[in-house]
Amino acid sequence: MSRIAEIMQALQQQGRRALIPYIAAGDPEPWVTVPLMHALVKHGADILELGVPFSDPMADGPVIQRAAERALKHKISLTNVLAMVHEFRDKDKTTPVVLMGYLNPIEVMGYARFAKEAAAAGVDGVLTVDLPPEEAHGFQQAMKGQGLDTIFLLAPTSPTERIKLIAKAASGFIYYVSLRGVTGAANLDVREVAAKLKEIRGHTKLPLGVGFGIGSPEAAAQVAEFADAVIVGSAVVKRMEEMAAKPDKILTEVPAFIARLREAMDQTTRTPTSATGARR
Repeated sequence: MSRIAEIMQALQQQGRRALIPYIAAGDPEPWVTVPLMHALVKHGADILELGVPFSDPMADGPVIQRAAERALKHKISLTNVLAMVHEFRDKDKTTPVVLMGYLNPIEVMGYARFAKEAAAAGVDGVLTVDLPPEEAHGFQQAMKGQGLDTIFLLAPTSPTERIKLIAKAASGFIYYVSLRGVTGAANLDVREVAAKLKEIRGHTKLPLGVGFGIGSPEAAAQVAEFADAVIVGSAVVKRMEEMAAKPDKILTEVPAFIARLREAMDQTTRTPTSATGARR
C-alpha cells in the first residue's frame, strides 16, 4: 500500500479529512522549501503538494504563476525539486509528497528516468496538469513500475464518460477542480461541489480531494464535510508572496495558517469509516 493510500485510509477510519497544502518548490528562495515542508506537516498537513516551477503554467492563476517566476529566477529545475524531496525524506519517512506540474520537464528527462529518480527521492505521486489520460499510458506504466500514484483532475464540466475514464486511470486520489477557471479563482459553490462529488463517488472508490477556491478556515471546513481531502494552494502561496522579502517569517506565518485550517476542519462533523473503507 502506498503512503497516500495509508494516510487516506487512516484518516477515513478516524473520521477526519486530509489537508493538502500546495507550495512551489524554490519559492521565494530555494532554502525555504524543505524547512517549510517540515513545518507544514508539524502544523497539520497530511500530504504535501509540491509544485514543479514551469515557464508556462497554463492552469494556474496569477498568484501561482508569480511563484513559479520567483523560483525560476533561482533556476529551480525538476532535478532540483527531486533533490528537495530527497532532503525532506532524511527526516520524514511517512508524509506523502505529490509533485504537481506540467509534462514538458518530465518528457525532457524521460518517463522511465523520471519515475525511477522520483521514487528514489521519496515522491509518492504525480499530477501532470496537461497530460490527459488518453495520452498517459506510457507515463502511467513508468509510474506504476516504480510504485508511484498517477493523479488526474476532474472538473465541474466533466461528463459521465470522462469521470469513468479518470476513475479507471487514476490512483492515490482524484483531484476535483471545484471552479471553472484557474487556481486562485473565487466564488466557490459548496452545494454544487458536494453534488458533483456524489456523482463521482458512483464511479470510484478512490478518495476525492477538492482544490481551487479554498482560501479560509471556514471554506476548508465546509469542503471537509463531504470531501476526503482539502487542497489549498493560492491562499498559501499568496501569504508566501507577501513575505517574500522576509522569508524567515514564512516559516512561522504560513504553518500558523495551516494550523487554523486544520483546526477548522477537525471541528467539522464527519462520518467515520469501517476498516474496509466503506462509509457507515
